[in-house]
Amino acid sequence: MKLKRTIPVLAAAIAAVLSTGVDASAKTFRYATTGDILGLDPQANNEGPTNTMKANLYGRLIHRKPDLSLVPDLATSWKNINETTWRFNLRSGVTFHNGNTFNADDVIYSFKRQSQEASSMAFALSSIKEMKKIDDLTVEVITKGPDPILLLNMPLFYIVDKEYMEANDATQVLDVSGATNFANLNANGTGPFKLVEWVQDNRIVLEPFDKYWDKANLETNITKAIFTPIPNNATRVAALLSGEIDLMYPVPLQDVPRLNGDPNVTVLQGAELRTIFLGFDQWRDELLDMPGTGKNPFLDVRVRKAFAHAINTKAIQRVVMRGASTPTGLMIAPGINGFDEAMNTPYAFDPEMSKKLLAEAGYGNGFPITFDCPNDRYVNDEAICTSIVPMLERVGIKVTLNAQTKSLHFNKIGKPEGNNTSFYMLGWTPGSYDAYNPLQNLMTMDGAGHGTWNSGRYTNPEVEKLTGQIVTEVDEAKRNSLIAKAFKIHQDDVGHIPLHQQALAWGNRSDTVAKVWQRPFNDVDLRYVVMK
Repeated sequence: MKLKRTIPVLAAAIAAVLSTGVDASAKTFRYATTGDILGLDPQANNEGPTNTMKANLYGRLIHRKPDLSLVPDLATSWKNINETTWRFNLRSGVTFHNGNTFNADDVIYSFKRQSQEASSMAFALSSIKEMKKIDDLTVEVITKGPDPILLLNMPLFYIVDKEYMEANDATQVLDVSGATNFANLNANGTGPFKLVEWVQDNRIVLEPFDKYWDKANLETNITKAIFTPIPNNATRVAALLSGEIDLMYPVPLQDVPRLNGDPNVTVLQGAELRTIFLGFDQWRDELLDMPGTGKNPFLDVRVRKAFAHAINTKAIQRVVMRGASTPTGLMIAPGINGFDEAMNTPYAFDPEMSKKLLAEAGYGNGFPITFDCPNDRYVNDEAICTSIVPMLERVGIKVTLNAQTKSLHFNKIGKPEGNNTSFYMLGWTPGSYDAYNPLQNLMTMDGAGHGTWNSGRYTNPEVEKLTGQIVTEVDEAKRNSLIAKAFKIHQDDVGHIPLHQQALAWGNRSDTVAKVWQRPFNDVDLRYVVMK
């Protein structure tokens, strides 16, 4: 199979704003979103805005452009030597922000560091058996078998300075949101921007790296970037309207008409390849919310089906999302390799069926759950969760909503706190833009790098087996057939409840910003920002 290296994206997902002329007297670019990054360690905290900040600071062997095409970065070229061996030729003359020279030793060290079990970024390299240094500017990557998506994962492989990390005792990865170890608070990459300061939950300040290897071809002209987390929607909108910031995302859907009415503001809207979904605890014998009972209702597929049929995704789309979402039945969006429109049917809204299934499972009187939800990560995340509470209570479930900032949410439902959740919300954009990514991270537990964000620890032997076949299948038709089988089993199991793909909405000051790319990642890559 020859997988596409440039994945098709809806034209609306990418927007270039106003003119593209570069003014020599560039301005500071100030932008804001709902929450802070989770940390600066490039081998920790696999989260969209956090990964984007890493990409401003760190080089990768391969860079992914806003149109999702792959282009050389720290590798100048690559080729298949045989079905399990790739040779990467490295770029000469590249320096890290501290002046150290980049070479093959840094690549090998970064591979070993990112492959640690503690790293939530390990999944991107899990198919690699070893990396070998051929010389200072050449490495060979030996995979465990044929890997049809190796190159698609390379933009998630960040290269650190071996000498710098070892000197600061930073080899060990600590994958905890907000961790205060050296690697999470400091940065030394080869990227186009360098870190000036990070005041957690207040601001991140970046400046261009004057010795960046491709400085002459950088599209941006900004001389300083200031990122500010602003959780409150009204405050974020006010900051944009007053000119305190140049760009904000997401725009609260109810404020789109208001911002469109301002002559100095442009609202950018498009599609996002992120799926918002719900998950259940499917591994504990006793649910955290039912101590002393010895019961976990979610181990019964009838209960999981009851939850799926109790949730009205169309009402969420219409009322909470104001039409700016697409209800879905799959864990991947259109535009992701392996997506099958024929399978993309949401679970039917049928409260009476929910009650019947709960009664059949022995829970006719319902049971209590804590519903873990972020309040500053996804579009209207807390509002979505709030709307789901009465839907579940209507069929007899007693719900306590626990909505909190994303760093606390991710730690609670993730590995740092041992998947300390009964029922939760999460969103996912496959970093490789391939279906194997959610199968590996969300829908399986067996194997290196698997189950990183499988917070309910869903597993099915057939899905595990199929996923193991998908990772090495190079025939595209056979591979897509395997993907479809795995997703169908997961659907029948109600392993998760997909809700929707959210739409993008950014607010941009058209009087200060000449150009910005609205990527389907829903984050801002500074190398594509041009100020007036």
